[in-house]
Amino acid sequence: MTSETVCTTPSTPASETAPVSGWERFCFASLRLVLYVMARCLTLPGLYRFGQFFGALEWMINYRRRRRFAETVRGLMGDALSDSEIRAAARRQFMRVRCDKIIYLIFDLLPPEKTIHRWELRNRELLDESLARGKGVYLSLSHHGTQQITGLMLALLGYKVAGVRDSREGSIRRYIQSMYERCYPELQKVRIIYSDAFPRDIYRCFQNNYVLGSSLDVHRERDARLKYVDVTFFGQSRKFLVGTVQIALRCGAPILQVFLTTERDFRYRAEILGPLTDRPDEPETPEVLQKIMQRYADNIENFLRRHPEEISRI
Repeated sequence: MTSETVCTTPSTPASETAPVSGWERFCFASLRLVLYVMARCLTLPGLYRFGQFFGALEWMINYRRRRRFAETVRGLMGDALSDSEIRAAARRQFMRVRCDKIIYLIFDLLPPEKTIHRWELRNRELLDESLARGKGVYLSLSHHGTQQITGLMLALLGYKVAGVRDSREGSIRRYIQSMYERCYPELQKVRIIYSDAFPRDIYRCFQNNYVLGSSLDVHRERDARLKYVDVTFFGQSRKFLVGTVQIALRCGAPILQVFLTTERDFRYRAEILGPLTDRPDEPETPEVLQKIMQRYADNIENFLRRHPEEISRI
């Protein structure tokens, strides 16, 4: 995402931009039905334990993915974790991913009173105080953890939300998004922002006091036209995208950061950090951009050191 690319089509649901085939809809609906029946029979805690069991089984038999996880952890953290700690983190990661996928598939089928109390938003006052300035908020995410639930949480808590995502999403994400939009009117108001479009709607999001979120951590340069900043990440030099940060500074939007952690029984805790600037009226200079992006990278590094099971890109 950059100042040249990003944003658009707030009035068109994402689910309508790329139709899902009839066969895919049948398969996804069948899977949702099975999981919903299991939730009714086992209760949500029971379904969570089933997900954990299934994830642990995957961990035992999927040695290739287990090996990739170990290589990713060692590539990031070196010898900071022992082999046994990496194996334990890998097992937790397998179980987390499986449980996250289960709740993502059936969330809209569950009564709101059974789900809303399972979310905890820490440091919410930072977000509310930032929005009170009337210039929107840029909420920086990362590609680790179950970040798609963050936007869902904020939207159902009553915030005006805009999210940046790839226009080439998989069928299941598009299908589930369409189900969510039918069930929750709040999600029909979410502005869908694509990473390969123009930036003018990004400016409009901040002008209309939206909470706009995107992930800036990338593993490679995707396009020579995109703007990057070099940061130190786990002792290595990485290039992170900086375009949306530039727009936020130009609009005077506070820049915060959020991390989502998964807990037992489909409970999630989002923690807001920031602001990543020293003062609200920071100018857009190379030095300021470097400082913001390094703080962003340092926060991700600290988060993954505490929660290696949240590593997603393996």
